[in-house]
Amino acid sequence: MNFYFHIPTSIKMERGISKKTGNFFNDLGYKKLFLVTDSGVRGAGILDDIEESLKNASISYQIFDDVVPNPTSENIMDGADRVKSFGADSILAVGGGSSIDTAKGISIMVHNEGDILDYEGVGKIKNPGLPLIVVPTTAGTGSEVTASTIVTNTETHFKTAIISPYIFPTYALLDAELTVKLPGNITAATGMDALTHAIESYTSKTTNPGSEAFSLQAIRMIGENIEKAYFVGNDMASRERMLAASLLAGAAFSQSRLGNVHAISHTLGGVFNIAHGIANAALLPFVMKFNLPACPEKMADIAKALGVKTDHLSVQEAAESAIVAVIHLNKQLNIPLNIKELGVDLNQLPKLVEDSMRSGNVLINPRLTTAQDIQNIIENAYNGRL
Repeated sequence: MNFYFHIPTSIKMERGISKKTGNFFNDLGYKKLFLVTDSGVRGAGILDDIEESLKNASISYQIFDDVVPNPTSENIMDGADRVKSFGADSILAVGGGSSIDTAKGISIMVHNEGDILDYEGVGKIKNPGLPLIVVPTTAGTGSEVTASTIVTNTETHFKTAIISPYIFPTYALLDAELTVKLPGNITAATGMDALTHAIESYTSKTTNPGSEAFSLQAIRMIGENIEKAYFVGNDMASRERMLAASLLAGAAFSQSRLGNVHAISHTLGGVFNIAHGIANAALLPFVMKFNLPACPEKMADIAKALGVKTDHLSVQEAAESAIVAVIHLNKQLNIPLNIKELGVDLNQLPKLVEDSMRSGNVLINPRLTTAQDIQNIIENAYNGRL
């Protein structure tokens, strides 16, 4: 029962809080911020109210909307150079996981030397970055409360994990109103991303009582709300609960790390540029099936949290029903039931196995995992064979 629990990020959740961003920065004493986002968020007009609040508060700012999916080291280093030239005293990230991860990388590289890829691994960053305030626009990554950023090496196509307490954002402002207009496919991908975080955190070898409480509650909230958020869209209650669940799942895995789904999905994203949430969702049933013998009791807990009636089932039956429940969600949300449909090419299988095994998540996956196991999971997921 030895563990360390650390979430330094201050969190405020309130409908419409993004419209008060300028006042928030004024209260903190920041006067010159670097705003990190992507062209889609900017083009959708999501920044309009935020910019107006910054102007009303006399906050000077510069917008960096060059964020790309699966953020690259070049993208981050370019942003860090621009921050230095602008002389910002803080960073504001508005967007999904890519924008927040990019902002995290930019923040730490303002005060650390070299290239961000030099810091691959755990605890290698020497200096704190600029204060970082994040406003998530999707309910999925939980990146607003995690100590990691994932960066793609464009030369090797490997997605590098950089983990440090210095990467935690300073503040997170959660405004469910920003998620209401999300397209259905983004709602599905990000929601299943959050579910994957919660499930992998709950079954991780390095879980602890705090992370278990967060992850199990996240699973419950996602199971109760993801379909309504997807099919209704403008239902504020389900949108709000999905955003809170995403945060809980992020807080959970910031303590416990993840597992084989993320080890493989990061590889698929690096090699084939597949959207992270979709890769997670498609892989999740296959990894759960692999892990079931190692943690049947926890899998039974997951089934119950997802709303399965398990009272008259054996532990094994309840555990298996958790996999069925996840497959049902994927079907309902129009997510492919195999990774072949995502564009995976098995001609790259040796690289996929090698890169997946580089991930530290393999070491904390609940079931001991070999390279052959990873190959089997990928092949099964490719063929849709459970």
